[in-house]
Amino acid sequence: DASLAEVNSFSPSMPISPSSMINQYKFEDEPELRDLFITVDDPESHITAIETFITYRVVTKTSRGEFDSSEYEVRRRYQDFLWLKSKLEEAHPTLIIPPLPEKFIMKGMVERFSDEFIETRRKALHKFLNRIADHPTLTFNEDFKIFLTAQAWELSSHKKQGPSLLSRMGQTVRAVASSVRGVKNRPEMFTEMNNYMETFSQKINVLDKIAHRIYKEEREYFNEMKEYGPIHTLWSASEENIADSLKGVASCVDKCCKATEKRMAGLSENLLPILHEYVLYSEILMGVLKRRDQIQGELDSKVDALANKKTEKDLFSEEIGKLEDKVECANNALKADWDRWKQNMQCDMRSAFTNVAENNLRYYEECLATWESFLASQAVDLHVEEDSEDRP
Repeated sequence: DASLAEVNSFSPSMPISPSSMINQYKFEDEPELRDLFITVDDPESHITAIETFITYRVVTKTSRGEFDSSEYEVRRRYQDFLWLKSKLEEAHPTLIIPPLPEKFIMKGMVERFSDEFIETRRKALHKFLNRIADHPTLTFNEDFKIFLTAQAWELSSHKKQGPSLLSRMGQTVRAVASSVRGVKNRPEMFTEMNNYMETFSQKINVLDKIAHRIYKEEREYFNEMKEYGPIHTLWSASEENIADSLKGVASCVDKCCKATEKRMAGLSENLLPILHEYVLYSEILMGVLKRRDQIQGELDSKVDALANKKTEKDLFSEEIGKLEDKVECANNALKADWDRWKQNMQCDMRSAFTNVAENNLRYYEECLATWESFLASQAVDLHVEEDSEDRP
């Protein structure tokens, strides 16, 4: 993909997979193959003596045989989405689970529970569920099905069936021990993935910060411009000879102000969420690569133990065989998901930056046409005045 090679200079050593492009074309050209449609809408505030929280309506329509009905409607709060994400990570440690918005996604920019905050989160939660629905493996996860279909009390009961505290502590201890030991024979492909993600993370974080700074400066410019037009209108009341010109300037400023507001909406809806989503994706992918290394580290430690043990070789050999299968499954899952994620990322980035370019073109064309129209009207008025002065 030559166009992407120009835009994406993160790692020329990681070529775009032809198979991932084929998958994308199938997805785009055959949307009728989708059999699961999810909508997140209708946010609703709940105030109790202990807390205030928002629930969202999750509507699911499906033609899948494993569902008892073709349509479901449930209400979920943010904590339920967090539970689903943790269950997916637990069941599929080397798959790329879509990111959720942080608990305070717009902290410092808008107030919590404001309409803007709630709408931003609703869109992110909607995208989260649809990313899972479109994933070839995650979409068939049993916890995902329960999340979409169970009533609140049923979900609450199911959530209590999670692993015990001691089990979770044991997993954490093994993971830490494995990461400390390191990996001896990591395949080159995963080293390249790791290098790619380190560079990608750095670049996407910089882009995210710059985009937020541009949006902040645009908002400041917009707020000042809103005061600029009325000043010309007030001025026209005391300048009879140039009153029409001053009112014309005020009208142009007002039109440019509205165009600026539209451009800001384009940034906040099309660019900022995409960039921030991939900031979160970069963190998720680094975690996935670490978990893959932990699985391989466990295999390496068993192989070392077998080499140093003279007894129990049969038992160790059986454990090593199981771990080898586990590592192979983890590697294959990550390789397949990597191609898919990379293709989606490139498509999302291309779309986001194309939208920004088109919005900027429309903005400048609209502002230019506004001021050109004003100048043309002033030239006509000036010509009329000169003609009247020349008459005897």
